[in-house]
Amino acid sequence: MQKIKFETDYQEGAHPRILERLIQTNDEQTSGYGDDIHTRNAQELIRNAIRRPESEVFFMTGGTQTNTTVIKFLLSPVEGVIAASSGHINVHESGAIESTGHKVLSIEGRNGLIDPEDLNCYLEAFYADPTYDHMVQPGMVYVSFSSELGTIYSKDSLSRIKSICEKYNMKLFIDGARLGAGLVSEKCDITIEELAGLCDVFYIGGTKNGALFGEAVVFPDAKRFDLRNFRTLIKQQGGLLAKGRMLGIQFEVLFEDGLYFENARHSNVQAMKIKRAFTEADIPMLIDSYTNQQFPVLTHEQNKILSEKFSYELWQPLDENKSAYRFCTSWLTTDDATEELTKAIKIL
Repeated sequence: MQKIKFETDYQEGAHPRILERLIQTNDEQTSGYGDDIHTRNAQELIRNAIRRPESEVFFMTGGTQTNTTVIKFLLSPVEGVIAASSGHINVHESGAIESTGHKVLSIEGRNGLIDPEDLNCYLEAFYADPTYDHMVQPGMVYVSFSSELGTIYSKDSLSRIKSICEKYNMKLFIDGARLGAGLVSEKCDITIEELAGLCDVFYIGGTKNGALFGEAVVFPDAKRFDLRNFRTLIKQQGGLLAKGRMLGIQFEVLFEDGLYFENARHSNVQAMKIKRAFTEADIPMLIDSYTNQQFPVLTHEQNKILSEKFSYELWQPLDENKSAYRFCTSWLTTDDATEELTKAIKIL
């Protein structure tokens, strides 16, 4: 029997409307490397979404490649990037950032998020050290929206982090691999245009929200940076897709009539059903997430029962009898799949 999968939000292919558009445009002949009408249209749709006509938008194929390229581009050779200890670049990117010569400077997060006060204390202590010029200089703060634990930053928290970055002449980079899930969360108090105004660069994740692949890197205030060589760096990093319209077409479909947010909303709705089922069964949650990642704490016996029919990810062993697991929903998680899981949870 094939298990019902709740392991990730990128285990399916692409939304049918994207596939249909790819088929419809398959016979078109366009210039390569993103110099085509679909890519230009997608860029304009994103500029309109964030209400920043002066922004620059670049398309890349995946999150690790995007994080590596952006960080390498914006940091000087002596600078590193601050991230929560649970941050993706610190845990699950195989040393990609360090391979560029930039160190990840990790600080302990709170529920997967960098606390502004902790960040300020870290920087005050760094510059209070008379030997700080012998250390890797903090040149950027990296945050994920939503985080690795499905949590999101409030507008106030992001504003405070941005102010601290300005005080210490650092850039703020928002990893948006799961940006959609964060923005449509019932606990989110920030819009995409407000988020764009609170960072130096962010990206809009497509891979985890209905695209075959692809992320859109956005520099909201493009005139702040000399971006003439950013495409060159993308090429150097092996990320300049020859058939660049494949990326443009996907984001064109995602942003022309709200499909991007529709996909994320569906994902979150399914996750909230799962969360309610666990809480109603008196099963504790590791974290109070309101996005598409849920982290119940199961006994080994409960896990044994659920894992017979469902696949999901071991997240964190807690003691000799309990572990936290991740259940992740997607744009294509069906009502039937969620119902099967919630029924199984009720009889644990």
